[in-house]
Amino acid sequence: MNSYSLDYIDDLYVQYVRDPSSVSETWRQYFEQFLVGAGAPIQTTAAGSAGVTAGSSRTRSSGPVGGSTPVAAGNGVAAKGNGVASGPLPAGSTGDQNVDQALWLARIQDRIDQLVREYRVRGHLIANLDPLGLFEHACPELSPQSHGLSDQDLARPFDSSILENVSGSTLDVILKKLQQTYCRSIGAQFMHIDNRNIRDWLQRRMETTENRLDLSHERQRRLYTRLADASIFEEFVRRKFVGAKTFSLEGAESLIPLLDLALEKAGQHKVQEVVMGMAHRGRLNVMANILKKRAMNIFWSFDDPTPELSRGGGDVRYHLGYSSDWLTASGDKLHISLCFNPSHLEFVNTVAQGRCRCKQDNRGDTARKEVMTILIHGDAAFAGEGIVQETLNLSELPGYRTGGTLHVVINNQVGFTTEPQEGRSTTYATDVAKMLQIPIFHVNGEDPEAVAQVVSLAMDFRKEFQRDVVIDLYAYRRWGHNEGDEPRFTQPKMYAEIDRRPGVRQQYLNRLLKLGKITEEEAEQISKERTEKLESEFAASKNESFVPDTQTLAANWLAYFGGKEPTESTDTTIEVKKLSELLDSLTRLPEDFSQHKKLKRPMAQRREMAEDQRPLDWAAAEAAAFASLLDEGHPIRMTGQDCQRGTFSHRHAVLHDTKNGETYTPLQNLSEGQARLELYNSPLSEAGVLGFEYGYSLDCPDGLCVWEAQFGDFWNVAQVIVDQFIASAEDKWDRLSGLTMLLPHGFEGQGPEHCSARVERFLAMAAEDNIQICQPTTPAQLFHMLRRQVIRKWRKPLIALTPKSLLRHPEVTSPLEIVAGGSFQKILPDRKVPLESARRLLFCTGKIYYDLLQHRQENGIENVPIMRVEQLYPLALEELMATLEGLPDGTEIRWVQDEPTNMGAWPYMKLKFGDELNERFRLSRASRTESASPSTGSMAAHKLEQADLIEAAFEGLS
Repeated sequence: MNSYSLDYIDDLYVQYVRDPSSVSETWRQYFEQFLVGAGAPIQTTAAGSAGVTAGSSRTRSSGPVGGSTPVAAGNGVAAKGNGVASGPLPAGSTGDQNVDQALWLARIQDRIDQLVREYRVRGHLIANLDPLGLFEHACPELSPQSHGLSDQDLARPFDSSILENVSGSTLDVILKKLQQTYCRSIGAQFMHIDNRNIRDWLQRRMETTENRLDLSHERQRRLYTRLADASIFEEFVRRKFVGAKTFSLEGAESLIPLLDLALEKAGQHKVQEVVMGMAHRGRLNVMANILKKRAMNIFWSFDDPTPELSRGGGDVRYHLGYSSDWLTASGDKLHISLCFNPSHLEFVNTVAQGRCRCKQDNRGDTARKEVMTILIHGDAAFAGEGIVQETLNLSELPGYRTGGTLHVVINNQVGFTTEPQEGRSTTYATDVAKMLQIPIFHVNGEDPEAVAQVVSLAMDFRKEFQRDVVIDLYAYRRWGHNEGDEPRFTQPKMYAEIDRRPGVRQQYLNRLLKLGKITEEEAEQISKERTEKLESEFAASKNESFVPDTQTLAANWLAYFGGKEPTESTDTTIEVKKLSELLDSLTRLPEDFSQHKKLKRPMAQRREMAEDQRPLDWAAAEAAAFASLLDEGHPIRMTGQDCQRGTFSHRHAVLHDTKNGETYTPLQNLSEGQARLELYNSPLSEAGVLGFEYGYSLDCPDGLCVWEAQFGDFWNVAQVIVDQFIASAEDKWDRLSGLTMLLPHGFEGQGPEHCSARVERFLAMAAEDNIQICQPTTPAQLFHMLRRQVIRKWRKPLIALTPKSLLRHPEVTSPLEIVAGGSFQKILPDRKVPLESARRLLFCTGKIYYDLLQHRQENGIENVPIMRVEQLYPLALEELMATLEGLPDGTEIRWVQDEPTNMGAWPYMKLKFGDELNERFRLSRASRTESASPSTGSMAAHKLEQADLIEAAFEGLS
């Protein structure tokens, strides 16, 4: 019901007053409800009959008593002002004073209901959110006058049942309750939520308490103590390490009691683990006061006394992670993990979410209640970084749900030097979160008790609905972006106000002193204890014998290791009979399952492969690798855009019944004791999803974690995840990952963005055996590469360049026996051409091998062996040289690649070997000419270039 329906309601009300039985029971109850609230007569018989009335005597006059002028049916918006009714009834009157009075009451009640709604929708705009008073909004919709209500109406009683826990109140009381609930230190945005049950729950929780938490003396003291912890730590560090970068929390110290209360609530909700992600602002404070990292370890890092231990590795102190146990006041224990985070602010979001999801899966927590994520953001980054939207979008998707995340935005009200009006197009930094059906709570960071209320409400919401929730903590930066920055260059007005303000701890202390909740002596004792403890820790960090604590890998990682690639081979074989059984089981469908007719033939062919009547193709080898790992107890998680079917219609891991649309996944139906399989089509996201899967891999050392790009090129959207996490995490943070990236790669005339997985970029990042880069060219190689990734205990991310056209190439097959009994070969030698007779040796990797092979066969060339490098990194130099035994010294070795000269593996090979390989063989190349773009967009041009390339590989040999 709204103002657009008033004419209709007027007509109904005229009918009701004249004869209550002429309207439906629902409308009769509605009209009676507001009449009782307003103290007006209830019509029980037809107009003109003796009726039974209810309400106060002062409302039984024949017309309105003071207040707004009554408006007859169809007359529109009421006049403003005093408007005491006198003389004849207005134009449009029904001629019946009882009817006119009832219509007037109906209209004014509707305006009050609209006013209540306006406060719920827009009350946050005039709330006292900004400690600095810089955030101001005019909102005329919240004035009674804008709804046709006058000052005289303030004292009139009206129906207030639309509000929680209020009945029979005057307009003045209603207004005060609305202002206390929605316009004090908390601004709530929740009316965008479509689900009425959720809105009603939030209204009930806020309006019954006026959004105020009744804190005991003990809890107020705890609030103050946690504020003291935060502010004294910052003051101490600033005093001891003058000019050092700490990215101080000063101005937003309320974050520490906020997190303290959130963890306490989490314990009450039976949460067992919390995964946290945050950028550098306040990170040291959080580590010291929430994760309980010994201050001496933090202080030691400022002096950096052992530079020789960090040559080429490690990370700055405000990027490091930490984990510890938290004991709540009620005795519940939670494990907290703060994720390592590079400088790219928000990109840790989905990494933390992936870790949370994996921890839930490891526990068998399918209800997503035992592990939760807390993400701490900056205001400018939350509004500006697209990864935030990707993170929010994942929150309700089946493959990525974690049961609700607590988002805390530390609102500095400036991004480095950029004002909000220059950094976002929205009212709030958090407006992107309105894409979800979740509440957003804005809170004044200088009102710790309001912060406490918001945390309690937010955590209870998360538990009740298992959805994300956002707290926008309005604060400021006392010292600028970092301690070496001068913020007054660009924000002089803001910092003039900041310079005048006492800290939030002092302000809250003043309030508690005034209320008699704490004494000066108690406050001084709290400060003294914390300062003395920090002094003690500082002294200990200066001791020459001090050795800082180091955190090792978690218990589930004890059997795994990083470092250099081991030289011993890994047994990835499987009995032929077992492999045959697994392959056959993947072809068995429920009897009532209606299979797509085009899949019947490949399914029959796979059954032939299982019976060793046909060699395995690429899809069968992959499925066999997955099945064997699941059967051996290794969980598998695979996500990517369209990965269930496969972009090139080769996988069909999830089958769809053509009649009812239901799905069946053969890999999930191997045996009762098989390991967990998660196979999800991802949203159209690369950075967010790859970050999620990387995070998942951090807590899944015994499983196969796979992300597949729709085309290999698309990982460039997730460059940050690769650069700052996947490629460098071991070197920076001593963290291992076995994540596998499957990147379809191959120059086949599909244009610049559908050909190259940009192997040159991975090779540029490859050092210290940090990643594996492989390009398998046979199904057997794929099978053993995937099994090796899980079976051997050496854990490194795997970049696998997978084919497109080769998925159905007649030459790209492997016999069942070779698949079962072989192993992954880093170098595949040419078994058909003896090296002793070679005039030139061609080295290559990937699809071009089959193009070269075809040319050699078609032209009867018998003196050019072709060798394949299946593992580009770490490059197996000893194996490489061993394959060249018998090749005459001085023989030319030509590296052949599809990619332009400045791309592909050639720049890496050239840098590695120069003009000669082991001082015995001349090294040259055949490739496309250097180019700014990976390939042409013309199929005809592609074919010309490919023919020229193949000719160049064999030129001069006829």
